[in-house]
Parts: sequence; C-alpha cells; structure tokens
Amino acid sequence: MAASTAPASISGLFADPREDWLALHSEAVLDPAQPIVDPHHHLWNRGGQRYLIEEMAGDIGSGHNIVSTVYVDCRSMYRAEGPDALRPVGEVEFATGVAHMSASGAYGKARICAGIVGHANLLLGEGARAVLEAEIAAGNGRLRGIRHSSAWDADPSVAATWPRVDRGQARARDRLSVCEGSSP
Repeated sequence: MAASTAPASISGLFADPREDWLALHSEAVLDPAQPIVDPHHHLWNRGGQRYLIEEMAGDIGSGHNIVSTVYVDCRSMYRAEGPDALRPVGEVEFATGVAHMSASGAYGKARICAGIVGHANLLLGEGARAVLEAEIAAGNGRLRGIRHSSAWDADPSVAATWPRVDRGQARARDRLSVCEGSSP
C-alpha cells in the first residue's frame, strides 16, 4: 500500500477548518425542547488551530437543547513527560478540567465533557491496568470507555493489532462499565 500523497494540514487534523465554508449554511432548530446528548466531540489546540470550550460552547449554543456532551480521545493534551503508556492520562485530566469549567455554568447550560472516552494502549495486555486505573481516577466518575484504534489486513505482512488485544480488552471490561440507555 502506498503512503498518502495528500498534503498535511497545518493543524495535523484530517483537514483544517474552513470558516468561510461553515458560514454558508445555518441549520434550523427543529425541536428546541428536545434534549440532546452530543455523543462524540473533540477539543484541541495545536498547529495554530484551536477548538476548546469557548468554541464548543458557541457551536452548541445555537438553539438546540444540548444538555451534555461526550469527549472522545483525539490525542490532544497528552502528558509531555512520564512513561509513554501513561501519557494519554493527560487527555482525561484535560477533559475533566473542561468538565469542571462547564459545570460552573459560565459556558452555558450544557455539561460539556460530562462523559469521557480516553485512550489506553490495549496491546500492553496486563500493563494496561495501570493506565486504566489512572484514567478512572483522572476522570472523576466521567470515564465511559477506551478508544483503541486497531488495524487488520488479510496480508500477514501488515501488522494486525486486534488479535493481540484480547487480554487488554478483557482488562478494560473488568474496570469500566457499559452505561446503556443512560446519558453521560
């Protein structure tokens, strides 16, 4: 498989935001009383691109009844120091800090980052336990799951991560509960 020849974005994101394009359309609010949980969003400040609590609050304050959001890992605000395995804990700490800011009410009524999906390298197997425990503590009751990107290909020369994840996934299931049918 050939490497992508697409130019890298300034921010390192898939594509840099285009405010001119975003301004071309405004979505009508269909039911302003309908409570909505935004189940997947990211926050970042990198490469000259910023999308933090102020920008998020502006986007969700458009008239829809967004009551809470779930922050999902995007490799943002990892710890700069310490063991590599524990660096993703910094992102959970960051999202928890945003949740505390949101709880002040200063950014609107929605509870931003009410739920958090972090990252742990499940290929660590039993070694993932320390990361999961640190993220559970850092999440202060908000951690809802782990995002672990995986790869698989029929070609044995391509590294396949999922067959080796079983032990780490089992550890994640032991430490995190599934909250079906409830909001964050």
